[in-house]
Amino acid sequence: MNPKVSIIMGSTSDWPVMEKAAKQLNDFKIPFEVNALSAHRTPEKVEEFASNAHKRGIKVIIAGAGGAAHLPGVISAFTSLPVIGVPCRSSISLDGWDSVLSILQMPPGIPVATVGLDAAQNAAILAAQILAAGDTAIAKTVEVFKKNLKKKIVEANEEFAKIKFEYKVN
Repeated sequence: MNPKVSIIMGSTSDWPVMEKAAKQLNDFKIPFEVNALSAHRTPEKVEEFASNAHKRGIKVIIAGAGGAAHLPGVISAFTSLPVIGVPCRSSISLDGWDSVLSILQMPPGIPVATVGLDAAQNAAILAAQILAAGDTAIAKTVEVFKKNLKKKIVEANEEFAKIKFEYKVN
């Protein structure tokens, strides 16, 4: 089995966030790989990875980073594959805002789709939706996932309807 999605993080300290992407891709039965690569400490490895990812069958890259968060943009500079950036809170970040803005504000020609702060699960769902454009099995999996989200809210409202208070009117 060859990976279709690559989960990359700037530091192993980003794993608690990025693990959510791995779990979601695993639930979707989408083959993926996980690696740590630093735009600042191993820039030559980042270039090598990004330049060759498509040759290895990678279709989408999810890149998480904290602090200055240059990793997603550097990867995007070296590949034509879609890159989804996950801004991560870190011990050196400004409550994550530096990461959000570093990933969000890319220069023209170097796009990075950016999800919310620590939102690796959404990155995995977006990766699945990108893959679904050319894969009917993945499309069906995503469709079922979305229907289940709706079902959870409908069921929650049914449970809320059973809760009684003197002044509750629904």
